[in-house]
Amino acid sequence: MRDLGDLAARNPDQGFQFPGEFEVTVLGRADAGLEAKLRGVLGSLGLPVTEGSVRTKPSSAGNYVSVSASFACPDRAHYDAVHAALRADPAVRWTL
Repeated sequence: MRDLGDLAARNPDQGFQFPGEFEVTVLGRADAGLEAKLRGVLGSLGLPVTEGSVRTKPSSAGNYVSVSASFACPDRAHYDAVHAALRADPAVRWTL
């Protein structure tokens, strides 16, 4: 895999550039097992999680958690599929 510093936009005036390295964040209840769900969705779509990129952050009261992970994504269809699959899970409140 290429170093992120070596990636350059093909058209800097355009949005996301594919293929590329992207991050997704899911937010939901702390007891929902969101890290496993996130890894499962990415794995089911054949998108490897970048090693060492998974981060979790609990809410101040500890009731909610956000889980973020980076992944290599070949095209917009896969990127959209990640968000759609995560949003379809009732335990997921939001994705970013």
